[in-house]
Amino acid sequence: MERHISVPFDKETAKELRSGDYIFLTGTIYTARDAAHKRMYEALEAGDELPIELAGAMIYYMGPSPAREGRPIGSAGPTTSSRMDKYAPKLLDLGQSGMIGKGKRSEEVRQALIRNDAVYLAAVGGAGALLSKSIVKSEVVAYDDLGTEAIRRLEVKNFPVIVVIDTEGNNLYETAIAEYALNQNEN
Repeated sequence: MERHISVPFDKETAKELRSGDYIFLTGTIYTARDAAHKRMYEALEAGDELPIELAGAMIYYMGPSPAREGRPIGSAGPTTSSRMDKYAPKLLDLGQSGMIGKGKRSEEVRQALIRNDAVYLAAVGGAGALLSKSIVKSEVVAYDDLGTEAIRRLEVKNFPVIVVIDTEGNNLYETAIAEYALNQNEN
């Protein structure tokens, strides 16, 4: 199924999404990679406030390249999501609606997605220049000292992603492999 969805979105919208759905996001998402996740996690452990409101937030695991003249951002492809797995459950428990990245996730992240009615979305790896065309505004909002790993607020329009893990824990990476194997056995 193909859908156009505004971000941030609520748990009811997340519950409507199914593993394998193609969706186009329009609205506000945040970027955060390894260093920013580590810093947010440490802030929470110390009892400090986070620099962004996580309730309903969609976090894109991405560190952009420098912007070309006249563009808000450079190449903006996803990074490997598993590097954030040790931090993701705690952030999901604070109300984060989901994340965008690439690659497999741990069972702990899958369980946190189910527990929090959140979703894991994938953007196409290797297509950062194309993905950047869906980003209309980029602004550093926290941890500027981290350079490309700073937290950014992005305004996106028709940003293309696919639902990998839905709120019920269905995982496209697992179901696609099983479907492929079944097709191979039939041939």
